[in-house]
Amino acid sequence: MSTTKTEIIHLIPTWKIKLLYDGECPLCLREIRFLQKQDNQRGLVSLVDIAEQNYHPEEHGGVDYETAMGRIHAILPDGTIAKDIEAFRLVYEVLGLGWVYAITKFPVIEAIANLFYRIWAKLRLPLTRRPNLNILVAQRQQKQQNSRCKLNSCQD
Repeated sequence: MSTTKTEIIHLIPTWKIKLLYDGECPLCLREIRFLQKQDNQRGLVSLVDIAEQNYHPEEHGGVDYETAMGRIHAILPDGTIAKDIEAFRLVYEVLGLGWVYAITKFPVIEAIANLFYRIWAKLRLPLTRRPNLNILVAQRQQKQQNSRCKLNSCQD
């Protein structure tokens, strides 16, 4: 079986970086709207809402919902996964705004920035008046089970 040129083109991602984000986080959505505006429909950044029921980790570097909810992840076309401040820095670089996070390339500054980011990541759910991560994961699993049951006619 041969692969056509058109099929090969569809296999090559058009995005330069994929950002996994929580679409149910109002503060996160502010950042996402800003990034969308900066991308200006160029398709440089693929934005993936991990809160969507059809989010499949295997399509996004194997980063599952719980892991993605705990901290920001970005995925490069070669499959490399960046987390925390590095993820933001790479997204901003792709959008031509690398200067915003440039100082975090210095290891000491990056370590300090990551410390503050991790504090923010732990506080974002309570700050946005959302349940803790364990509850969100359980709710998601229940929704997925209910969806599977609707498709397969499960009975309790």
